[in-house]
Amino acid sequence: MAPKRFPINPPHPERTCWGCDRYCAADQLVCGNGSERTQHPVEFFGPDWHDWVPPSGAASSAVTPADESPAA
Repeated sequence: MAPKRFPINPPHPERTCWGCDRYCAADQLVCGNGSERTQHPVEFFGPDWHDWVPPSGAASSAVTPADESPAA
């Protein structure tokens, strides 16, 4: 059996719990995944969430905690 496809931009993501492959209605939470529903990434990051690219390590390594001088 193939896993369910994960929808990129569902029409009403707030109506569904996205915490497991059951995709329960938000008011049912059949799997017991918690007391609240798990939000879809489009609710956190916006409609272009699937196009996000992580930043490269070169730009973020310019200042590291080891480069900082200790406070006197």
